[in-house]
Amino acid sequence: MDMAKVYKFRGKTIEELQEMNLEEFSKLLKSRQRRALRRGLTVPEKKLLESVRKIRGKDKMIRTHCRDMMVLPEMVGAKFGIHNGHEFVVVIVNEGMLGHRLGEFAMTRKTVKHSSPGLGATRSSKFIPLK
Repeated sequence: MDMAKVYKFRGKTIEELQEMNLEEFSKLLKSRQRRALRRGLTVPEKKLLESVRKIRGKDKMIRTHCRDMMVLPEMVGAKFGIHNGHEFVVVIVNEGMLGHRLGEFAMTRKTVKHSSPGLGATRSSKFIPLK
């Protein structure tokens, strides 16, 4: 009996969550996310949600600067290009991302990789021995 594990968010399957309206879904969230949804969506967030509904089922990427948009059940499976200040990072939304913000999945800082000295270094520090 090999049964595939069904993902549940607070005891509800993804299909049940997608049938809920925004108010019913917000009751399942923690207080900070619930308060944000109760205050209503901003104009850019509403436009983003409309484009998610329009592209539903197609394999298109939605590019957005709206990093503070909360991941809602109807976004699961959608492909987003989330702007990190420099480029659009491709993120495919899954069930584990529900209730989080889109910006959490597109890091704004890179890891520092130190190499040889660059512009502005002093004369002596530019010298790198061959041996």
